[in-house]
Amino acid sequence: MTRSAGRLAVVVKGYPRLSETFIAQEILGLQNRGIEQLIVSLRHPYDDAIHDMHRAIRAEVLYLPEYLKDDPVRVRRARAAARHLPGHDDARSIFENDLARDGSANRHRRWGQACVLASELPEDVGWLHSHYLHTPASVTRYAAALLERPWSFSAHAKDIWTTPEWELRDKLGDAAWGVSCTRLNTDHLNTLANGRDPVSLVYHGLDLATLDQPENHACPRTKPKPFRIVTVGRAVEKKGFDDLLRALSLLPDDIDWHLDHIGKGELLGELKAMAADLGLADRVNWKGPLPRSAVFETYRASDLFVLAAKIARSGDRDGLPNVLMEAQLSGLACIATRVSAIPELINHKSTGWLVEPEDPRGLADAIARLARDDDLRTRLANAGTARVRSDFSCDEGIDRLADRFRPLLES
Repeated sequence: MTRSAGRLAVVVKGYPRLSETFIAQEILGLQNRGIEQLIVSLRHPYDDAIHDMHRAIRAEVLYLPEYLKDDPVRVRRARAAARHLPGHDDARSIFENDLARDGSANRHRRWGQACVLASELPEDVGWLHSHYLHTPASVTRYAAALLERPWSFSAHAKDIWTTPEWELRDKLGDAAWGVSCTRLNTDHLNTLANGRDPVSLVYHGLDLATLDQPENHACPRTKPKPFRIVTVGRAVEKKGFDDLLRALSLLPDDIDWHLDHIGKGELLGELKAMAADLGLADRVNWKGPLPRSAVFETYRASDLFVLAAKIARSGDRDGLPNVLMEAQLSGLACIATRVSAIPELINHKSTGWLVEPEDPRGLADAIARLARDDDLRTRLANAGTARVRSDFSCDEGIDRLADRFRPLLES
């Protein structure tokens, strides 16, 4: 195993987070390829549980003050130190240009966090890399400018579609390079980069060596009814759980179904109330956030996976949800919506079933069709599993990233 001479600073919004298995998977994969890392987190963890992969990650974690008022002495000391850094004047100019277009408290917070990061960054860190192009990239960009260091990014979903175009253009112009996890995202970002094409496609994929094990595969159903449906995701608008509940309320009476939802989020209370209003409360189990092992246990006990993703009013949307790949790898047929990059994974009527977003009737018809047709469900499940195994291993993407980081850290 080749070992790098310096460390990579990986800047994330929060660490560890149950909902961001793809980031932990990448950090662990880079670690296993000899890339030493420092995790820089803008927030402290708030999940009660962690995944097994988090326990395997050895990287040191540097927590920045989430709010500047949380540690005023540290922030004041960092701002004073930042004035003596080689790129202070240029970095301050970048910040003030951003502030003129976005005068929010959040913008001031990112500058303060960047000063802390730049003043406390260990000397052996040779490169900065941000996950997400919104707030983590702002902190990374300002800190890199303060230190006169290059930086790169991974762009995912919300960060692309809710960040103002002017800010995306500026960050794309300043970053050395970037990657994104879907073809749709990659092409969109490169159209904003003045012909440079700085963004490359790197699918997240799954760690098949760990996950593609017999015990993780759903077996053909031999249990009596009800027909078990599972969905996984944070209770936020873009996941479309309200549309799923409406669809379930439209299912014919002869389909005896049960839904398991895994995740938490700001809309969870509203969704529970909605389920009660629709008369579904006894059929929905809100399991809350679970470690990955428990998620796979739920897959194994289920008949169908459904994700009713949509574009939120803010413009936020999913990229290519890992839970779809996990469910397919587990041997479940999947119903999902034609949103963002989901069609890059699911071919309609071939490796899964696609419906239009925000169409509860169409979703209900699809669920009923698959609930009644065991042969169709099995065919879609088998084809989906084969597609993930052949095209969505994480190894190729992590190998490419490791090859890109290694010379940057050895120089």
